[in-house]
Amino acid sequence: MTKLPSHYTHILALAVPLILSNLTVPLLGAVDTAVMGHLPDPAYIGGVAVGGTIFSFLFWGFGFLKMGTVGFTSQAFGAQNFPEQQAAFLRPILLALLFGLLLIALQTPLLQLCITLIDGSEEVQNLAFQYSTIRIWSAPIALSNYVIIGWLIGKGEPKLTFILQVIINSVNILLDLFFVVQLDWGVEGVALATVIAEGVGFTIGLWIILQKSNFFTYKIDWQNVWLRSHIFALFTVNRDIFIRTLCLIFAFAYFTKLGAGMGDEILAANAVLMQFLYFSAYGLDGFAHAAEITTGHAKGRNDNIEFRNAVKASSAMAFLTSILFVITFYLFGPLIVGLFTDISSVRSTATEFIYWPILMPLISVAGFQFDGIFIGTTRTVALRNAMIQSLLIFLISAWFLVPMWGNHGLWLSMMLYMATRGLTLFRYYPALANSIGATSGEAKSIEQAT
Repeated sequence: MTKLPSHYTHILALAVPLILSNLTVPLLGAVDTAVMGHLPDPAYIGGVAVGGTIFSFLFWGFGFLKMGTVGFTSQAFGAQNFPEQQAAFLRPILLALLFGLLLIALQTPLLQLCITLIDGSEEVQNLAFQYSTIRIWSAPIALSNYVIIGWLIGKGEPKLTFILQVIINSVNILLDLFFVVQLDWGVEGVALATVIAEGVGFTIGLWIILQKSNFFTYKIDWQNVWLRSHIFALFTVNRDIFIRTLCLIFAFAYFTKLGAGMGDEILAANAVLMQFLYFSAYGLDGFAHAAEITTGHAKGRNDNIEFRNAVKASSAMAFLTSILFVITFYLFGPLIVGLFTDISSVRSTATEFIYWPILMPLISVAGFQFDGIFIGTTRTVALRNAMIQSLLIFLISAWFLVPMWGNHGLWLSMMLYMATRGLTLFRYYPALANSIGATSGEAKSIEQAT
């Protein structure tokens, strides 16, 4: 039997625990959807779907705290720059706590605006508001968890990342089942379970970093932490990722809004079908995270061969994994839908549109991989510009296709959006690849040329 080259085995060693870690996230969403889907009214599924979308927008708007942390941390470890390894955690964790407290302070106007913008029925909006007024209190710890997980990923600790994610989402799932099934607390129970689980994850994650990762091997250089040029770089990268993330979340929020405007059954069916997309996305993100780590390390060492090997190995295995997702969804799609809800009208509606999410992994894999490559090397201007272009394609597509084909047009628009993410980043990739291994002056000239 032919042995895999070392860079392939290294990618697998990183990706497998990250895939398992990532899959616990949509598993949690699946449990949320499932426990609501077995209540008597589809509005419960819609309420949690809308509430979840709101916090995707509010919290993942700060997803740059995780992605930027991965990039800076992986490069610091690649360069063996120990003071910068500490600073790559301390700078964003302080920002996370500040942003989280601001979200709590501004919760009333923010939540009212978000719920008003999403076009659900009055019952769905009321349930979403009940969910949101509880979930918002997890903001500081939820955003801090982004930093903790990002630092562990950037350090190249996929097993610790896996353990932490499993703890957070296992606690969440168990509390979901207890609060909703046993205590009959409905959407409030789902939200409270998430708040408690985030707190448990924050406590354990902080303990792992401070006690189990040699964080205090060297005395913290606070002057380096607050170095102006590094703070500026942090804000520049985070600004670009923030804009990129807002575009991504807006696309999914607009998808939910357009589905909500077609009625509670379409909204509930789309919420079920989106679980297919979430599972494949978080699975493929394992290889994207592996690309973040390895390309970041390669950039830290300025090693072009290491960079290209990392891209080749992670991308090849991600593509094969996307095919496995398509086959699995094709064979077991209707069965999976049945696990989420026993409401016959929602099940039949979901079955009508099921082929769109079945094909999505193959269409979206390039976008996920390029995200990882560009985040790991902190080439965030290209990442931002590509996402803006992709969002425009989605909005134009939805404007034309939804009036003609309804929910089929909405899913086709999402398909075009996912494909465009990969195509636009592919345009920027050659300049990125050529800059790794170049002198600092050459790399800067290449970046300015793009």
